[in-house]
Amino acid sequence: MKCALVTGGSRGIGSAICQKLAEDSDYHILINYQSNQSAAEATLQKVIAAGNTGEILQFNVGNSEEVTAALTKWQDANPNAIVEVIVNNAGITKDGLFMWMSHDDWSQVINTSVNGFFNVTNFFMQKMLRNKYGRIVNLASVSGVKGTAGQANYSAAKGAIVAVTKALAQEVAKRNITVNAVAPGFIKSDMTSDLDEAELIKLVPVNRFGEAEEVADLVSFLVSRKASYITGEIININGGIYS
Repeated sequence: MKCALVTGGSRGIGSAICQKLAEDSDYHILINYQSNQSAAEATLQKVIAAGNTGEILQFNVGNSEEVTAALTKWQDANPNAIVEVIVNNAGITKDGLFMWMSHDDWSQVINTSVNGFFNVTNFFMQKMLRNKYGRIVNLASVSGVKGTAGQANYSAAKGAIVAVTKALAQEVAKRNITVNAVAPGFIKSDMTSDLDEAELIKLVPVNRFGEAEEVADLVSFLVSRKASYITGEIININGGIYS
């Protein structure tokens, strides 16, 4: 059984990626979530409706013990399963000006994105190398590429994802493992629902927010065999905001 794991897969861009991979591939979809079980179940139903199989896995990506315990338990229960695709999508925002930012707001955002990437990817890395095949796609952000005022913590976290994508890609390329990142701009989702869309749209040359499905289409391509010669890339998907 060949599997694709999507962290933070219950809602928003993560849910759209799970659905798109269910449509475009024959991977068994592993939908990770932290707290919203009903949303994860709803995503699973959409995966099944697309004619594919999947299951939900509950763990906080930023907690290394929790990640290791959950994934070890899953691997032991599925000894023949091979995770070929990892989409590191889980992330949180705690926006605010740096001068007033609390230590918690800084460390939680960094922990979820950066340590979350490490905890999940590192668990499968040796298996991928032995298997001589893999696709890793990390969700960065326009904030991690150009920096966004009021998001110093999120920009730092996503900037780290940009750098580690480039570094890891060079380490594992000889084993047919590609590592890429996608950097969305303003995408309609729970995470952007509080933003002033009418005002922010003025910053976007194509004059609209993006759809989660558009990001999912890009991710689906990058995890496919068609993308074998693309690695270490940060692909912006932002309507021309940063070009």
